[in-house]
Order: sequence, then structure tokens, then C-alpha cells
Amino acid sequence: MPQLAESLVSATIDKWLKQPGDEVEVYEPICEILTDKVNAELPSTVAGKLVKILVGNGEKVDVGTPVCIIETAGSDEDVPQIVADTIQQSSSNHASGSPDGDSSADRSMRNRLSPAVQQLAAEHGVDLTQVPGSGLGGRITRKDILAYVESVKKSGVVSVPQSVNMDPKLAVRTSGLHLAETPKIPKIEIEQTIPGRGEYFIDVTPMRNAIARNMRQSVTEIPHAWTTIEVDVTNIVVLRNKLKDEFVKREGVNLTYLAFLMKAVVNAIKDFPMMNSVWAVDKIIVKRDINISLAVGTEDSVLTPVIKNADQKNIAGLAREIDDLARKTREGKLTLNDMQGGTFTVNNTGSFGSILSYPIINYPQAAILTFESIVKRPVVINDMIAVRSMANICLSLDHRILDGVICGRFLQRVKDNLESYNSETTLY
Repeated sequence: MPQLAESLVSATIDKWLKQPGDEVEVYEPICEILTDKVNAELPSTVAGKLVKILVGNGEKVDVGTPVCIIETAGSDEDVPQIVADTIQQSSSNHASGSPDGDSSADRSMRNRLSPAVQQLAAEHGVDLTQVPGSGLGGRITRKDILAYVESVKKSGVVSVPQSVNMDPKLAVRTSGLHLAETPKIPKIEIEQTIPGRGEYFIDVTPMRNAIARNMRQSVTEIPHAWTTIEVDVTNIVVLRNKLKDEFVKREGVNLTYLAFLMKAVVNAIKDFPMMNSVWAVDKIIVKRDINISLAVGTEDSVLTPVIKNADQKNIAGLAREIDDLARKTREGKLTLNDMQGGTFTVNNTGSFGSILSYPIINYPQAAILTFESIVKRPVVINDMIAVRSMANICLSLDHRILDGVICGRFLQRVKDNLESYNSETTLY
């Protein structure tokens, strides 16, 4: 079981795609795995024949645990002992502090390839057998791939991995870690019914269990407080109606109100960087990168894919990112990279008519903001009543880090940013 992400220490085998006796190719998925963040397929790092499955369906295993044995060309019958010796040697080298670059003395990790390395190699058409590894135990790193690609460009020699190039069917698999083809929204699976009673049991999925654990951790550890403010978004409504048709023709995605909100939030975080922080017991860690987690709901879960470096994107760029992440979430195509690194969460609860929310903070972030439904209401302006498009924005905050003053000023800055949009505002 590879280290799919820094925060993941274990995964559950959902279903084996290969059975003992089946031939497997490099990068070919051998089983489906469930993690706290996404469901994915585990690719083979070698080509050969699947000899034995060590972990059955539904079993949870820690990172580094062997899940199967694959017999490769030239291997002998003592494969289990080879696997055990490799793991033991790897552990001892790590414990003794063996330097990463000493791959000539220890090559025990040579064939343990991370999904990121496999994806990068596939993108550049690199034969991994030709790449020297500088990592622990001779393991190949991303830097090794990039250095090899650069050296090939300079020498003019082209290297193509034979195991991938020989089978045209494998050409579509460009990533070592990817999801199944357009998985449908899961149906509720009833474990059993209770005769004579109007109820039934439903198995708790790993995803639902992760959501429950994270929500419980958030409300248990974080002292929540919340506040809300009313915003006049009439100018945004007019501006969006003016540009949305042209934007769809040009970009192929919808121009939503959420893109305008996110730009306003990002600019406010620049002025109040404390909103972009986490609690670390004896320190408060303020994040320099502004990575916005976008809460996206499906029929059976809520996921928070991340827009990286949101402060470096304009409104059009944010609209494209929002559309892409929302589509990938609903189609079940999110990767672990899509889910990592969030520093502040935005949720568009107004999309289903909500006008006021008390959101739970996306642990371990310091705050979460919801954008409520836009409603036409009579508003007093200069002692006159006018019909305006109004919306509430609600903020939940970690009261260990944030107080009313900074959050009130932050919300006021978001309000000012939203109300400053006009017919002259550009999307690019």
C-alpha cells in the first residue's frame, strides 16, 4: 500500500480487479481502494503475474503493508521472502538514517513508485528502468524523472517505456492513480430489513465514516462561533446577466455568482491574513498560500476539493476552476491532489434556497464562509425604498484564533468587495 498522501496512513481494499493467475501490466489497476478523501484504483508498479492476494476485500491496511504478490520475469518461488526482506531492509535503512542519495548501496526501494512518479513518467514517456533513483533505497523521485527528461532532451535520445507502448489499450491511462470511468452516484445498499418494523439497516461507507469523524473532531476541538452580514448584490446580478451568455460561448462553462464571491473573499483574506490560519497548540500557523476549499455536495456525501493559489486567478479563472472541480466531484473523478492543501472554505448553500446557515468548520482551518440565496427585498436607500437583490454571507470561526473584531472587519471587507462590482468590472 503506497503513501498516497501525507495525511493518509491507511486505506481499505474495496474490490480486487485482478485475481491470482491473471497477467498485469505496469500502471494497470489491480484493485480499488477506499480512503478518507477519495476512492481510487491502485496501479501495479511492475509487469508480471498475480500470484497471491494478501489482503481481502473490505480489509483495512496501513501504508507499507504488502497487499499482493506479483511474479515478475526472472523471479523465483521464494517471492514472499523477497517481499519480507525488502520491507525489513527498507525499515532498517529508514531507522538508521541512510542518506537519500546513497542508492548504490541500497536499492531495496527501487521498485516502489509513488503515483505522482508514475503519472509524471507516463506524461513524458519515460522508461522507469532507465532512470537512476536518488531517493531512499534507490527510490525514483519526481526530481529524478525531470532530470532524466532534461538529459534526454539534450542528448536527443527518445525513451519510450515498452510495457506501456506495446498495448494500445494502456495508452489512455496517463496517471498512476486515477478513478474508474465516470462512476455513478452510489445507490443506497440495504444490509438487512427488520421483519414487522418500518426500518432497515444501511452500511456506513468509508466516505460517510470519514465525514462523521471529521465533523465530530471539528465540533469537539474547535470552539465555534458564527456571525452573518447582509450584502446588496444587485450590481453582480446585473453584471452576470450581461456577461454570462458570452462567457459560456467563450469558455464553455457557466459564469456563476460563486466566482464573484470567491474573488471578493480572496481579496479580503489578503487584507486579513489571520483568516488563513490553523491552530497549532502553542502557535498559530498563518498560511501564505490562499487555497480555497469548495464544498460540493452529492447525493450521499460532501467533499471539499481545493482551488490552489486562488489569489492568483481572476474571476474567469475561478469560474473555470469551480466548474471543473464541481464536475469532477459529481462524476467521482477527484484525485487526492484535488483534495489537499485547503486553507479556507467557501460553501454556496444558497444554491438550494438557504438564507441563513451555521456551517461547521472544515478542520483544521480557522473559518468557513457560506453564500446564501439571493432574494429580492425592499431596502431603504437614502430614505427611499428600493427593491434590491440581497444575500446573506455567514461566517463560522475558530474562537481560539479569531475574535469578533477581526471577523467583523473581514466580513465588512467581503461586503465592500461584493458591492464594488459594477458594469465596468472585467472578468479577465
